[in-house]
Amino acid sequence: MATYTAVYVRVPEGYVAFVEELPGVNTQGKTLDEARENLRDALDLVIAANRELVAHDLAGREVVREQLRAG
Repeated sequence: MATYTAVYVRVPEGYVAFVEELPGVNTQGKTLDEARENLRDALDLVIAANRELVAHDLAGREVVREQLRAG
């Protein structure tokens, strides 16, 4: 399981949240706890969507898949 950096920015409406390393993973919440929960959901949705897109693009092709850990 990878570890990412969650960033929470206080705004008048609550919090804006995003994952520093993954563009497109962002959300908001009225409270910090709500922003945290929403960010976890956003991360899961983006990863699932990316996997689905890749599966579609690679359908019928020979590919090699392996685990990759960041330095």
